[in-house]
Amino acid sequence: MPGWDDILEELGRVSGPHDFVRKKYIKKLSQVTGRNVIAYYSAWLTRREPNLDLDINDADMTGFMNAIKGMDCNKGLDLVLHTPGGSPTAAEAIVKYLRAKFDDIRIVVPQIAMSAGTMIACSGKEIIMGKQSSLGPIDPQFNGIPAYNIKMEFEEAKDDLAKNPSNGNYWAIRLQKYPAAFLKQAIDAIDLSDNLIGEWLGTCMYDKNNSDDMNIIKNICKNLNEHNNSKNHGRHFDYQFCKNIGLKIVEMENDSKLQDAILSMHHAFMLTLSGSDVVKIIENQNGKAYVGHAQIG
Repeated sequence: MPGWDDILEELGRVSGPHDFVRKKYIKKLSQVTGRNVIAYYSAWLTRREPNLDLDINDADMTGFMNAIKGMDCNKGLDLVLHTPGGSPTAAEAIVKYLRAKFDDIRIVVPQIAMSAGTMIACSGKEIIMGKQSSLGPIDPQFNGIPAYNIKMEFEEAKDDLAKNPSNGNYWAIRLQKYPAAFLKQAIDAIDLSDNLIGEWLGTCMYDKNNSDDMNIIKNICKNLNEHNNSKNHGRHFDYQFCKNIGLKIVEMENDSKLQDAILSMHHAFMLTLSGSDVVKIIENQNGKAYVGHAQIG
């Protein structure tokens, strides 16, 4: 049965020089590691137009299904992430699917994997990062407003009204910007992020049945799913921060051959994104690629 890219070829797609170079270097990475590679790349750093398919969403499942078709899953998987993040529930579906196919998953972050991308990174047995690599906070956002800020505002109102009931009108005006049950949505979103990465960390990188491991897991969740210290959802956490909070980080600089293979592949993908109308690529080492283009007009 043909996959997504096979049907696309049948419809007459012609590969260009970007495709040739990119496929060469992702194949090279697989040859260096002896493992399967799936690269997930978004053009959010180079494309600023609205309504582009730049985030992690449910449509990405087609790309992962296409990439895994025909793979020898016993070789394990290196998932390379370059993403601004997106839907936690879409990330959950992707992680469940990949785990159903592979028993051995590593995450590779050549440059940036933020928000829901960081959540996916927490699902692997280890994360390969360089000195230039960053993960980010996973605190949920509602139209750019941190869920933690919403929660804190309601808590502040509750504490103030307990002491100063006469401030009721002030808080009524201030909180009327939120729709009904919005606080519950914010709390549920915070809890979901905690629950997802806690479960993923405890069933791969660590053992949730081990009390020492659970302390590490709680510390990771506390440091990634918060807003008081990070202050900004776009905050960049380098490999040293990630290692200090308990994530199992492999420094790519410790293996120059691996580092060269990862960064050469990364540059090839970034040049595709900056030099074409491509906005998303999900591709494996065997040349099977799901490529999203910007819609013109």
